[in-house]
Parts: sequence; C-alpha cells; structure tokens
Amino acid sequence: MKRTLVAAILCLGLISQPSLAGGSYAERPEGLSFATAMQEKHGFNRDDVLAALGQAHHEPRVIELIRPPATAGVRSWQRYRARFLDGKRIDGGVAFWQTYAAALQKAAEQYGVPPEIIVAIIGVETFYGRNTGNFETVSALATLAFDYPPRASLFLGELEQLFLLAREQVRDPLSYYGSYAGAIGYPQFLPSSIRNYAVDFDGNGHIDFDNEPVDAIGSVANYLARHGWVRGEPVAVPALLSPETNAQALVDAGIEPVLTPEQIAAAGIVAASSNPPAAPATLVDLATPGAPTEYWLGYRNFYAITRYNKSSFYAMAVFELARALRDQYTSVASNGQ
Repeated sequence: MKRTLVAAILCLGLISQPSLAGGSYAERPEGLSFATAMQEKHGFNRDDVLAALGQAHHEPRVIELIRPPATAGVRSWQRYRARFLDGKRIDGGVAFWQTYAAALQKAAEQYGVPPEIIVAIIGVETFYGRNTGNFETVSALATLAFDYPPRASLFLGELEQLFLLAREQVRDPLSYYGSYAGAIGYPQFLPSSIRNYAVDFDGNGHIDFDNEPVDAIGSVANYLARHGWVRGEPVAVPALLSPETNAQALVDAGIEPVLTPEQIAAAGIVAASSNPPAAPATLVDLATPGAPTEYWLGYRNFYAITRYNKSSFYAMAVFELARALRDQYTSVASNGQ
C-alpha cells in the first residue's frame, strides 16, 4: 500500500524542526524530502519544487497567529457576534448581493443554498473580498508544515495540494497570496478545498478566487451542498430549557444533529418557534461571561455551515448575518432603491 506524502515525511521525522527555521526550506532535510516525494508521487520535477521552496521564507507572524490566544478558553458569543453583525458588514453584504444577484440566484437554484447564506459566508470570511490576506501562500504553508509541530501534518498536506493546484491552474506556486493559514481568495478556501469543491461558475474556463467573485459564489454553494445542505430546510431556532435540563451533557454530545424531537422534548427543551421542525437537531450553547447563555437547536443545515468552519459561534454568526442581510435586502428592494 502506498503511503501518503505526509505519512512518508512524518515517518522520516523530517518535519517541524524549529531550530532550523532560519535556513532555506530548499536546503533543510524536510524540504528535500518533500521535493523528492512530490517527484515520486506526482511526477514533479524535484528541482522545480526546490526552487520554489528556496524562494519561500519562514514567517514568524504566521506562527504567532496560528497559536491559540491566551484567552482561548474564555468563550464570549456577544464579543464574537459583534465582529460580524454591524452596519458596515450588513450594508456591504447588501451591495454585494445587488451586484451579483444573478449569480447568487443561479447558485440558489442549482445548489439549494439561499443567497443570504452565501453572501454571509463571504462576508464573515473576507468582508466581501476586502480582506483576503497578504501572506505569500507557499511561505505560510511551509512555515506551518515544517516549523509548527502541533499542526504539521495538516499543513504539509495543504502544501502538497498547493503545488498540485498550481500545476492544474498553470500558475507559479509562489503567485498565490492569502491568509496566514493558507486560505485563498474571496471564500478563503484552502488549496485542498479549491481542488475538491471550487467551480468555474462564470464559465470562462478557469477558477479565480482573487478577481472573480462569481466563482466564489458558486464554489461556496457547492461546498455547502456537498457537505449536506438540504434545500428549503431550517438552519436553527432558539431553544427554551427547563431547569432540569442537563444542557452541558447535550452540548458535549457533539455538533452533529442526532437528537430526535422525542429526545429533545424528554430533555425538557422546547423550540421557541411557532412551527418547530420535526427533525433531528443538536443543542447549541452561545455563552457570554456575565450573561445568560443563549441556547439554540441547530439542524442539518447548521451542521453544514460548521463543515466550513468547525465552530458553533462561526455558524451562528453566518446565520444571524444572513438573516440581517435578507431583511435589509428585502427592505431596500421594496423601497425601490
């Protein structure tokens, strides 16, 4: 059985050598091993891979940003929410929606994902393309693959995917720029997600997340659909808990919606909705220090959003921004603006 490139390099113990962080990645043992593996597994010219790695550089700022903050254990839903639910983000989203209304409607019809959800994800990720990141992607991924042991395996795989993506798109791998974690363009897809889920939605023969928002729109919708989005189904509804409800045990059971309506009722949970969905759900806790915890029931489409970012805070921010965008967009349209 063939070992993956990541497994092969891990086995050799040739990644994550922070003491060598000042040297050229093309001269370090793990860089040499990566180039050899890319040649053997994917038919790359080893010297070409080394040439790219030789131009990459260690990014100390990437390491700083990827490390969990000192306050990582203190969750604050209200603080998190405030980052994305403001007038500028809502106004910008409505403007984006108006500009790309045809593409958003096409995506909704083809993939079943409402326009406001697509716009909200792009809004949360990059403020509608304004903040896509300015880290050179080979350098960012090489830094994380070779100099950050806790997540080396993940980012080594993404470095591999970036070289494959560049070959497919006939681009210099060093021409990609994005976030400190290697996410690219309007939708902030990692290289593996671009290769697996990106679509040429404008039909011009290539996928461009830097300059073509229509490709991002179709790709976000395709990503959600491929991860279980169900057309016309709900995302989440507020939940009321009885004093006897063991909320923490239900939250700890995980984000996947597996609680049946009967189990929800037996646990003392009531959906605060006039017509609650008769579907499996998960209990979502939105905690803020010093304030009562908000509880919601998250359904299959809530779970699909967490496949984009595995955080209930993230999914709820997308959902609430989407609702605000829908309200504002509808209001603007009804006033003929």
